[in-house]
Amino acid sequence: MSDPERAMLLSVHPRFATAILAGTKTVEVRRQRVAAPPGTPVLLYATAPTMAIVGMAWIASVQVATPREVWTTSRTSTGISRREYDEYMSGATRASGLSLEGPVSFEVPVPLASLRATGSFHPPQSYRYLTDEDVRKLAAAVPSTGVALHRALGDLASV
Repeated sequence: MSDPERAMLLSVHPRFATAILAGTKTVEVRRQRVAAPPGTPVLLYATAPTMAIVGMAWIASVQVATPREVWTTSRTSTGISRREYDEYMSGATRASGLSLEGPVSFEVPVPLASLRATGSFHPPQSYRYLTDEDVRKLAAAVPSTGVALHRALGDLASV
């Protein structure tokens, strides 16, 4: 994968993963600048207690601005209250609002134990880009019943 075509692994709390996959949360906010072009595939890793890759979406756009500007633009799409947002953004001078589209739930989530069985795997604190090797390891960790994820990984591997 070349840099503009790489996939992203995004760690989110289970409640946010559920909302993204249901289409009720269409903007994910981050405290740091995210430079990902539209069309970037995003694998959603739901943190504890789920601890699994549960689905994916694609980046429609990224807004990088002050936390106040990101909130003003995206508040109805973030799935969080103003108080939660302010607590999360406390001390940040820049924020990113990742507009997500086309969410797909995986019928068979990939648990952390399966991801680690293929080698050392550490979910990111926030997000990280996946290498070709990461995609190959993910594909190896997926049971054959995970048709949607296998399709997605095949698409990623061919990018």
